[in-house]
Amino acid sequence: MTLTLTVMSIASVLLAQALNVRTRTNANNDALADAQRALNIMSREISEAGFNLSGNGIVSGDTTTDVYGNSMIRIRSNLNKFDESASTTARTGISVVGEDAGEDIKYFVYQAANTNLLARYDEYGPAGGTVTVLANRLDSLHMHYYGGKVSYSTSGCDVTGASAVEVSPSAAKYVVIAVCVQLGAVGVRGTAGYQPPTNVLLVSDVTLRNSDLPSY
Repeated sequence: MTLTLTVMSIASVLLAQALNVRTRTNANNDALADAQRALNIMSREISEAGFNLSGNGIVSGDTTTDVYGNSMIRIRSNLNKFDESASTTARTGISVVGEDAGEDIKYFVYQAANTNLLARYDEYGPAGGTVTVLANRLDSLHMHYYGGKVSYSTSGCDVTGASAVEVSPSAAKYVVIAVCVQLGAVGVRGTAGYQPPTNVLLVSDVTLRNSDLPSY
């Protein structure tokens, strides 16, 4: 009986560890998948900033850091300038709700009750002022602006040791996006199967391919 109880105790500990590891793995996969999709969307749209405009398309006044230390960025581009199905107003500017969807975008982190949400605000979306949540369980969003391609290291939840100094957003030709995904603890510290909280850093390099167009 003593041997049986000992074996059952060990088995219970191993089962608890396995369940907590599985819980963490599922949460990890979901959080990272959301963050990666969000990062892909951000990278694609930021790379198109400034299309058919003068400058790189980044609105400096709305590209700042919030009170929590997270980056915000607003980008503009006239994507439908050569779309003959669009109205003249939409083709010559950025002001028509629906027609100019995706041409005036802001990315920011929203502080929710139990997590941080990465949100996308479309000034001229179909409904006007459309907000979409791209990812949750974020720890931070940091954006860095450079005059050209750089190399760097990663540490904690950000990039470090860049090979060039940063420039103002309006002068940038290269953007480095660092998204840190927060994974909460699973279980109780000191008990079987406890999984401590951890962070995973995802980084994307974006070339602002329209930033040099006014020079030509």
